[in-house]
Amino acid sequence: MSITVVGSVAYDTIETPAGRRERCLGGAATYFSLSASFFTDVRVIAVVGDDFGPEQQSVFAARNIDTRGIEHTTGKSFFWEGSYLENLNEARTHNTELNVFASFDPKIPGAYRDSEFLFLANIDPVLQRRVREAMPDVKLVAGDTMNYWINGHRPALLEVLKGLDILLINDTEARMLAGNNNLVQAARAVMALGPRFLVIKHGEYGATFFHGSGKGKTGEHTFRAPALPLEQVVDPTGAGDSFAGGFFGYLAAQPELTPGAFRRAMFYGSVMGSFACERFGTDRLQQLSRPEIDARFEVFRELTHLD
Repeated sequence: MSITVVGSVAYDTIETPAGRRERCLGGAATYFSLSASFFTDVRVIAVVGDDFGPEQQSVFAARNIDTRGIEHTTGKSFFWEGSYLENLNEARTHNTELNVFASFDPKIPGAYRDSEFLFLANIDPVLQRRVREAMPDVKLVAGDTMNYWINGHRPALLEVLKGLDILLINDTEARMLAGNNNLVQAARAVMALGPRFLVIKHGEYGATFFHGSGKGKTGEHTFRAPALPLEQVVDPTGAGDSFAGGFFGYLAAQPELTPGAFRRAMFYGSVMGSFACERFGTDRLQQLSRPEIDARFEVFRELTHLD
């Protein structure tokens, strides 16, 4: 089954203890689509400028990602510069240039209308809602957000949450959105806002899956997936979006969304996030193979006794 993702395709300048990389290909939709493409068909809605050329296009083409939804316009693509010199779990932003992304108006190609799955990556909730309402027949909708939208655009974000099946956020964002520092209580409060399922990411400590029971309780529907300990983390920039791509991509490839499928999806999400950290930008995802992914999944299975 196919996934349509709407989000950013961008350039990043990144500095970590492992070094520095200038203007590498990035953006939430880029990491998500590359990751998800190992499991199912992916279609991208984004906007890029004149600086997005054949070299960047070939990254998507190599994974057979449908880019008919990427709008090419005059100007420069979205640019972000940040570092992880003090803490690999938290980026320090040095520069953000929205450029053509400032006037992004998502346009959905007719060929995308039959998509069964929709992922709303981390963009303005007004745009997320617009795309969601334009694709009412999708089977499953997942989304992401961040502290900027939670703090400054809460009313619009709350409208988006009503239309989500799955929300993926980190633990700080979950507590902020719920106004509660207890993670279980925060999860319950967030799901009361709309999403049936909640994935809370904990960086190097893995992620937790919550599914409400319909009675205001979450305990019997909670599952924790660890992160794989890595000998060296080169660049964590796209780990969260790669996790989302692995998680949602795996779900889209399943004939039935069973509890077991969700548990395995959490592990495949962790697998994809771990690979993304091994090189700067999308380099590792570009060079990855499905046998490598399945082999690392087996490592997770052995470490955790998943089955």
